[in-house]
Amino acid sequence: MKPNIGDVSQSSRFRSAILCFGLLVGFAVIVSRLFYLQVIQANEGALQAWNQHHKSIVVESNRGVIVDRNGSALALNVEVPSVTADPMSIEDRGKVAEKLSRALDVPKSQLMKELGKKQDFVWLKRKLDESSAKAVQQLSLPGVDILMEPRRFYPKTTLLANLLGFAGIDSQGLEGIELQYESYLQGGKSLVVFQRDARGRMINPVGSRKLRASEGHRITLTIDEVIQYIAEQELDAAIQRTQAKGGTVLVMDPATGAMLAWAIRPTFDPNKISAGSPDLWRNRAVTDVYEPGSTFKVVVAASALEEGVVEPDTLIYGGDGGMSIAGTTVHDIGKSGWITFSEVLRHSSNVGMVKAAISLGDKRLYKYLRAFGFGEKTEIDLPGESAGILRDPSKWSSRSLASLSMGQEVGVTPIQLLTAVSAVANGGYLLKPYVVSEVWNAQGERVLKREVEAKRRPISDETAQVLTGLLQEVVAQGTGKRAGLAEYAVAGKTGTAQVFDQKAKAYSSTKVIGSFVGFVPAEAPRLAILVVIDEPKTEGWGGVVAAPVFRKVSEQVLRHMRIAPKNGGLMKVAAIS
Repeated sequence: MKPNIGDVSQSSRFRSAILCFGLLVGFAVIVSRLFYLQVIQANEGALQAWNQHHKSIVVESNRGVIVDRNGSALALNVEVPSVTADPMSIEDRGKVAEKLSRALDVPKSQLMKELGKKQDFVWLKRKLDESSAKAVQQLSLPGVDILMEPRRFYPKTTLLANLLGFAGIDSQGLEGIELQYESYLQGGKSLVVFQRDARGRMINPVGSRKLRASEGHRITLTIDEVIQYIAEQELDAAIQRTQAKGGTVLVMDPATGAMLAWAIRPTFDPNKISAGSPDLWRNRAVTDVYEPGSTFKVVVAASALEEGVVEPDTLIYGGDGGMSIAGTTVHDIGKSGWITFSEVLRHSSNVGMVKAAISLGDKRLYKYLRAFGFGEKTEIDLPGESAGILRDPSKWSSRSLASLSMGQEVGVTPIQLLTAVSAVANGGYLLKPYVVSEVWNAQGERVLKREVEAKRRPISDETAQVLTGLLQEVVAQGTGKRAGLAEYAVAGKTGTAQVFDQKAKAYSSTKVIGSFVGFVPAEAPRLAILVVIDEPKTEGWGGVVAAPVFRKVSEQVLRHMRIAPKNGGLMKVAAIS
């Protein structure tokens, strides 16, 4: 039976329709996919294409510069080379590591560890010198590149190092001002974009863009570079002359609390951190405490005068140079009978000062020591400050009152002592010391300005003037005469403190700290200076090792600051011996 032609035609048309419909659906799917990829996911596709041909690396931008009060740069930035690699594009990693090990002076095992990572970017050695970078470039190793990064640079090397501190390899502040003002100094981050070749290896950078808008802020210090240089030079000379273990010279404007110089020895070069040690990095003028010895008598005298228990002409029996107390004997260098309180200061009589302290009593002396800032932080804008050591009277022994009057049984930091003596110089105000005066952003706008801040007033202006008045002729006749200046009145106090041996639980018979603290010109103080010489060997007395440093620093600084002597002529020298 022959098939029906109409049935065959109808079946063929049905299959054709199904085929056309299928083709139509397939075409629609293709068009929809293309629309999705080209329109809806256009940005994502472009990003994928970009990533296939480019590599972005985040690097640090410049930190803010640090300058002295006159704008001289103390910390800035330089561009230095760093070595990077793309491990995924390196075929013979052992051979590459061996060549780089010699050029970079890095162990081959360390380089192999980095090159063995399944990443397309690793740091091999950062912030190296030009010679090492040139050696790497000459090797022309595939997958190894040089990337320029900012590195912190200190143009004055060791000058002011313990105050400035330093920044780490990632441009983060680690010590000193660099750490304290990190939030201001830290610069923005940048994306450095590299092109990739057909094998995915990074080639030349094509540009960079900021991740954060601003760079680091500019920090202006209160420090004067010239005064700093003078302080460091004279401190170095004194340490060399006396063969001392170290020392400190701090210079402050007593009217404001602004620091003008901050010299510490031993010190370090912040450009060569690896060559130093944490012990050298420490800012000992705020972190370390010591027994001040007789320089502390300035504060005890101020307290006794303020309370009215003594006056300049009050007679005190010197006990022929000795006094028994709590089963021990307090000694003076020389013998004396009845002496005035003015003479007690002039000759730095321990017996006389102990008797003045006894008249004050435990509670009143403690109140004034606290008022002068001992036992608490000065709140200077530096990290790591110690509060010092001042025990509550409830923990004092029967000997403590006498010991405190001579600067024993108390631990002070150099900045504490200088701040306290500056309160006498400025008429009785305990000011908050500071080292940063202003902060400016990258747009030239001032974002911080330090103002003078008084914490409290331990003594009256009258007491401060009387205490300064007690200093007449003392330098010319007493232990502080080597601090005297011909044309300016000097007020100050010598100190020679025995170092307490923690192992022997007794004061050393050979190790001492010689010091001098004072201010000049006495009638209108512009400089307050503390000199501490730590464990001198050839000489020990503060009037011999420290007072001359005060004189040499102050006479040069007064000249630098163009501070004319009173009446333009010679002046009588005044100081506490």
